[in-house]
Amino acid sequence: MTRLLWLVVVASGGLGAAVWVRSWRFRRRLLAQLEATSGDADLKRLARSGVQRDGHAVLVYGVVTLVGLVGAATGASAWVAVALALVMVPTALTVGLGRQLIADARLEMRRGDLERRAQEVLVQEELAPRRWAERLAPSSLASVEGLTVGSAYQPGAGMLAGDFFDVVPLGGGRVGMVIGDVAGHGIEPAITAFQTKYLLRTLLRQFRDPAQAVEELNRQMGSSVHGEEFVSLFVAVHDPHAGTLRHCSAGHPPAVLWHDRDIQLLGATGPLLLLDPSGSYYAHEQAFDAGDVLVAYTDGLAEARDGDDLFGEERIATTLRRDPGQTPELLCKALLEAASDHASSPITDDVAILAIRRD
Repeated sequence: MTRLLWLVVVASGGLGAAVWVRSWRFRRRLLAQLEATSGDADLKRLARSGVQRDGHAVLVYGVVTLVGLVGAATGASAWVAVALALVMVPTALTVGLGRQLIADARLEMRRGDLERRAQEVLVQEELAPRRWAERLAPSSLASVEGLTVGSAYQPGAGMLAGDFFDVVPLGGGRVGMVIGDVAGHGIEPAITAFQTKYLLRTLLRQFRDPAQAVEELNRQMGSSVHGEEFVSLFVAVHDPHAGTLRHCSAGHPPAVLWHDRDIQLLGATGPLLLLDPSGSYYAHEQAFDAGDVLVAYTDGLAEARDGDDLFGEERIATTLRRDPGQTPELLCKALLEAASDHASSPITDDVAILAIRRD
């Protein structure tokens, strides 16, 4: 009879330990996932507490099982076996609740996995606009022989921007400079900006005249983009052998050219893109000598306002006129700072600035 009681203790302890081991293993896996992926300290603390609790239960039942084995082997007192058997009464509850305990542990694992995935989604949502803006308005541009290039970009209130710029080597020493702005904010204007930028890269290599490239761009984009989206665009192509700058502007704010110790404004040479797929554009050519500087920008810069007073084209030209010898990078930053200082409230529109100087 004594040996039978001890075997009951062994069986009960072993069964209880098996149940708690399974729960402990699930919780330990959950904790490992959270430690690797989650930044929620409270959630990790609760998971760690669950692992410790289940581990403690495994230890208790394991020790009781070991004592039962020793008692069965040595034939210890039946009263001791009865006492241990009474201690093991909770085992019946553990076995009865075993499925629920394991289900709860699995549920916690699933919830932990969902929390991890939700955290990944939040991180991706936070990074996506930055990565997208970096494609449209990169923080660094490729170096071009004979030119010094600078840029500045400040996102507005929207999640995704429609401003973009580019500097494109075209072969034979020729270089294209592009800046544009798609009306509106959100995913649709951002996609249109992306299409415009990279399609124009191809067309500028295909056509020597930027006006022809812009006309073809307008035709192709007009057949693929629907809705009320419009694009303002400024394109300039520098030919170092001819010493010229040839530009085409699709309804874009006037670029500012410092040439022959004076300021010139390079205005529009055609309508906004997507207004009319058959719209016509022309290009204008001027000299671009050593020391000359070209600054192009999107309307967020000129429209920074103090009440009804816009920052405007004249202040942009004055900033360039004041120190045309500074580097294009510093010039772009100076323009952005001047516009921010002028504005009586934070600038809510995207601002992109691109400057090149012939060395």
